[in-house]
Amino acid sequence: SGINAEYESSGINAEYGEFQPFQHYFKRINLSREMVSPLVKPRIVKKRTKKFTRHQSDRYAKLSKSSWRKPKGIDSRVRRRFKGQYLMPSIVYGSDKNTRHMMPDGFLKFVVHNVAELELLLMHIKRYAAEIAADVSARKRKQIVERAQQLNIKVTNWQAKLRSEEDN
Repeated sequence: SGINAEYESSGINAEYGEFQPFQHYFKRINLSREMVSPLVKPRIVKKRTKKFTRHQSDRYAKLSKSSWRKPKGIDSRVRRRFKGQYLMPSIVYGSDKNTRHMMPDGFLKFVVHNVAELELLLMHIKRYAAEIAADVSARKRKQIVERAQQLNIKVTNWQAKLRSEEDN
């Protein structure tokens, strides 16, 4: 074990004899606040990532490509699902039940309007992340962020509506 101790102190992995120069550095990093990680982080698979294109949006400039509308015409090729036409949204493209509404970091969003609603997440900090509602004032927002830090709850938009001290 004396040889292994020498290897570990020098940054060399004793098992494989590999040199890892910054291994000791990463062990010493002490964050002021532990980052909350999700309980499980499944791989999120999207069946389709492209937006559905609106029929005849290439023909008329006034129709935007991303504003989907269902074609209603009696002779519509898209509505009748002819080969080579635009695809229509359907339940087939739905996400997996386990990962539906999940953010890429593995959390689900929970919209919070005040500190009392934040405390509903106490038992679920590994599953849900708080998102402060858009209509919450800067003063209340600051209270929510401070309380979330005490409870170790992740807040997705904690920087919104913050002003630095020199602006005041």
